[in-house]
Amino acid sequence: MKFQLNRSIEILERTPTVLKELMQGLNDEWIMNNEGPDTFSPYDVIGHLIHGEKTDWTERAKMILESESTKTFVPWNRFAQYEESKGRSLQQLLEEFAVIRKENMTWFKGVQLTEADLDKKGLHPKLGEVTLRNLLSTWVVHDLTHIAQITRVMAKQYKEEMGPWPEFFRILNF
Repeated sequence: MKFQLNRSIEILERTPTVLKELMQGLNDEWIMNNEGPDTFSPYDVIGHLIHGEKTDWTERAKMILESESTKTFVPWNRFAQYEESKGRSLQQLLEEFAVIRKENMTWFKGVQLTEADLDKKGLHPKLGEVTLRNLLSTWVVHDLTHIAQITRVMAKQYKEEMGPWPEFFRILNF
């Protein structure tokens, strides 16, 4: 599918509600387990998404729009949530994510981006030149990837209890 702003907004606006409905009120065994060393639990993913809302997507979009290709994006710490989420409940994180995403969507829709804006470029510290269209497409895929990650990690909690059935569920084999 070719990038379309309105299609992107459809996903980005729904992500907080999807995650809240999926995760709120769940037992810690569902939300605190991960897939091993250096992997995220569902709880960690929400903190990761919050950090991205604060320091990545809109900040980089603003940088592209304000100073096309003249500044390199600040390197992003994809593990910052470990410190930032300490002592906070999942409910607090879900609420913060919903608030900050709503603020970012309000900004995003208010900018009234043109096709020329979508072709403006920024400098990624590892990837080099990227367009605003690339960044916004990646934001959508990032959300969808983490929704899939959360459901995969949760599904794996029952893998051993399924007896012979795991071979039929691809989600368990990633």
